[in-house]
Amino acid sequence: MLTTLPSSSQFFEGDFVSLSCEEDDSSAGWTLWRNTSKQQRTQCGDVWGKPAGSSCNITLMVPHDSGVYWCESREGPISNMVKLTVTGGSVILQSPVLPVMEGDDVTLLCKTKTTPSNLPAAFYKDGSLIRKQPTGHMTIQHVSRSDEGLYKCDISGHGESPSSWITVTDDIGIIPSSSQLFEGDFVSLSCEEDDSSAGWTLRRNTSKQQRTQCGIKWGKPAGSNCNITGVLPWDSGVYWCESREGPISNMVNLTVTGGSVILQSPVLPVMEGDDVTLLCKTKTTPSNLPAAFYKDGSLIRKQPTGHMTIQHVSRSDEGLYKCDISGHGESPSKKHITTPPDSSLLHFVIRLLFHMVMFCPYVISTLLMVSLYRKRAKGKIFRVPILPTHPEQGLDDEHYDVISDVTTEYHF
Repeated sequence: MLTTLPSSSQFFEGDFVSLSCEEDDSSAGWTLWRNTSKQQRTQCGDVWGKPAGSSCNITLMVPHDSGVYWCESREGPISNMVKLTVTGGSVILQSPVLPVMEGDDVTLLCKTKTTPSNLPAAFYKDGSLIRKQPTGHMTIQHVSRSDEGLYKCDISGHGESPSSWITVTDDIGIIPSSSQLFEGDFVSLSCEEDDSSAGWTLRRNTSKQQRTQCGIKWGKPAGSNCNITGVLPWDSGVYWCESREGPISNMVNLTVTGGSVILQSPVLPVMEGDDVTLLCKTKTTPSNLPAAFYKDGSLIRKQPTGHMTIQHVSRSDEGLYKCDISGHGESPSKKHITTPPDSSLLHFVIRLLFHMVMFCPYVISTLLMVSLYRKRAKGKIFRVPILPTHPEQGLDDEHYDVISDVTTEYHF
């Protein structure tokens, strides 16, 4: 999953942002890419950004950094896509970067660049005024699909923010619901969107074609669906939905195999705490044969009926899964991603870790100095190593202020 710190879809020119591919398996070779109006499919560190471990930092953002960002790995999985907007204006709307879950409360913040962020603001959806708030904050309680739309805000005397689309569980529907398919299978993909006027279309990237649309060289449009009657191995790739207004749905990675075994598993990331069932299935025989299940190349369980349930999944269950049925073969591998149930908890943990990294050296140095003083007071002399009082790497004061300002004012 791609995350941003600060967690916002809009930024002022000159702001700092850190983008991270949240993936524990560093051997997978995750890299961060983007599309902008000036450059297509460029990698962090080439002509933009500075790699820092699993993150990519942009120190001084400029308007041509506006675009779509995503993560890729050597194994093929691609993360969610994040759309960032950088403005040279004086007002931004801080809103969720990722799609929000139906039923959640969502807070929007209308913020100016140089003045306090508690000024009265007007909030608009799809061009129509929905609310004026005296403190610049607006909370949408228990969001539903009807709350999806293009949002912006205005602060009198300062100006108007760019517009940002807020998505509520905007998923690609897949029948059958599986990320792996046998050669020759039928699959129907749909952009689950009630507003047909938005002009939603389904696109894909494969090893042979990039960003091609359903109905052009592949698939057959059928209403809001796209049907592929007999899938082939070169139909393997990443599928997503786009609209004329710009929003992009989650991305789904489909694998088509010419082999005789597949692993049927969740297409989308699963929520922490859920139970997840994996099914090891053969093409021509019953799907209740004994199967062995593997995670990251290591055997985790053998099941007599070909089903394995992972109860109350957590982030430690993320990994590359496959299965094997003796005498039939092995399935392709599938990366499983787990998302936290509460994004506010994730933001809290990120902030906590950041402050620990920044201030632990000071705490350790102080404890050592106190210990040294006490020992000398007792007449004992000894040597202690003096730790550096500043971390070797960190953010400058200006960028730290930006992050502190955003994370303390922007809550979900």
